[in-house]
Amino acid sequence: MNINCEILDLRAFLSVVELVSFHRAAEALNLSQPALSRRIQKLEMAIGAPLLERTTRHVSLTALGTELLPLVRRLLEEFDGSLFAVRDVGVNRGGLVTIACLPTAAFYFLPTVIRLFNEEHPNIRFRILDLPATDGLQAVARGEVEFGINIMGTSDPDLTFDRLVEDPFVLAARNDHPLAEKAEVGWADLEPYPLITVHRSSANRTLLDAALAKSNIKLRWFYEVTHLSTSLGLVEAGLGISVLPQMATPQGEHAFLISRPIRNPAISRTIGVVRRRGGTLSPAAERFLNMLIGTWSER
Repeated sequence: MNINCEILDLRAFLSVVELVSFHRAAEALNLSQPALSRRIQKLEMAIGAPLLERTTRHVSLTALGTELLPLVRRLLEEFDGSLFAVRDVGVNRGGLVTIACLPTAAFYFLPTVIRLFNEEHPNIRFRILDLPATDGLQAVARGEVEFGINIMGTSDPDLTFDRLVEDPFVLAARNDHPLAEKAEVGWADLEPYPLITVHRSSANRTLLDAALAKSNIKLRWFYEVTHLSTSLGLVEAGLGISVLPQMATPQGEHAFLISRPIRNPAISRTIGVVRRRGGTLSPAAERFLNMLIGTWSER
C-alpha cells in the first residue's frame, strides 16, 4: 500500500511540533493558517489517524505522532542533505549518517572509524543515538536510523544481524582488591564479595543470566543499578566488584580499576550491525558501514 503525501506536508507537521504553534509554523513556512491546517489534515488522512491534538491554546503530539516524529525528522534531513549533495562534487560532497549504537560500543567502536572516515569525507555529518539494546533495535526497525550496532538476540524477522566482534564479560574490581592478584578468575571466586550488577531489564543482564543458568550458576548481587557506568563508579568507591562487558571497562591503564577474564564458563556477547531486512542505505551510510566493517575485521 502506498501512502501519498508531499514533502511540504511533512515540513508542516515538523514545524508545528517544533514551534508548538500553528500560527508560528504558518509564518515560518510562508503559508496561511488554513493552508497549513489542510497540509496537516492531508497527512493525517494519508496516515489514517490523528497526529496532533489541538485546542485553542495548545498543540501536542498524539501517541502515533510521537512515534512518527523521529522518522519524519530523519526523512527531511536526508532529503535536504541529498539535494545539497547533488550540487556538490568531489571532496565537497555532503550527507548525513544516522546510527543507533550501544553506549559502550559507541565509545569503543566509533571514534577511530569516524576520524578515518572524516579524513576522506569531511562534509558528512553524523547523528549517533547511544541507546540501550532494546531501544536501539526499535530505532532501526522504525527507520529512525539507517543501521545500528547492537548485541545479537533480536528475533525480529524484519531485521538482519551481521557479527562484528565478541565482547567477553569480565570482572571489574579495584586494583587493591584480593581478586586483582589473579590473572583470571572463576565464577565461584566472586561469591565472597558484594556484587554490583545491572538491572534485570538490561539486555546484558538477560544474556548473562541465561548463559550462567546453563551451568547452574546464579549470581548473588548486593547492588543493582541501571547503567554500566554507575556500576564502575561503585566499584571505584570500594563498594564491591562487578561483572560487565569488556567494552564497558576502562581502556588501557586506570588509576584504580582492573579487569580480569572470567572462566568456566567464559561468556561473551556478540556485537554486530543491525539493519532493516531489504532496506537500502544512503551512499554516505554505505561507505561508512563498509569502512567500519573493514576496520574491525582487521582487528
